[in-house]
Amino acid sequence: MRDRYAIWFQVGLLSLLAMLTFWLERTVQAPQPKNDGSSRHDPDYTVENFTATRMGLDGLPRHTLTAAKMVHYPDDDTTHLEKPHFTRLEKDRPPLHIQSDRGLLSSEGEHAYFTGNVLVTREATQDKSALTLTTSYLHVIPDQDRALTDKPVNIRNAHTNVNAVGLELNNQTHVMKLLSRVKGEYEKPKR
Repeated sequence: MRDRYAIWFQVGLLSLLAMLTFWLERTVQAPQPKNDGSSRHDPDYTVENFTATRMGLDGLPRHTLTAAKMVHYPDDDTTHLEKPHFTRLEKDRPPLHIQSDRGLLSSEGEHAYFTGNVLVTREATQDKSALTLTTSYLHVIPDQDRALTDKPVNIRNAHTNVNAVGLELNNQTHVMKLLSRVKGEYEKPKR
């Protein structure tokens, strides 16, 4: 009888070791990827030559956005743009235009990222000349009227030419902060 207990003890011990080995093998392996398509980055829709307008509480247009092509990706809810043109409209102020080669909108459009030959233009008024800003990258937060970049920028108007690296612009407070390596030239207007 004692031999039977010794055999069953060995069988039980081997079974326990087999289950422990199986459990360890399962916990150490990386999880298998889902085959439901959720990890893919495929567009769910594409629109060519589109225009979108966001209205203010007063019923007047606040922003318009046009692009040669718009592609939306549902996995991260981003919208990729080709040749975007963003226009900020504000009562009693000249329109502000932002154009670039490519753009990216975050979910709900809280953030817009413009890349490649970014050109910002503020139209001239009776008392101010037109203003242009060029850079390779610009992060715009439309609802906060802010724009940021850490790339080189060039800012020009009729009599001023400024180069810098990095910019923080707050359009609500009308404060433009140049972050580093600022160089400027001023040409006195001819009378």
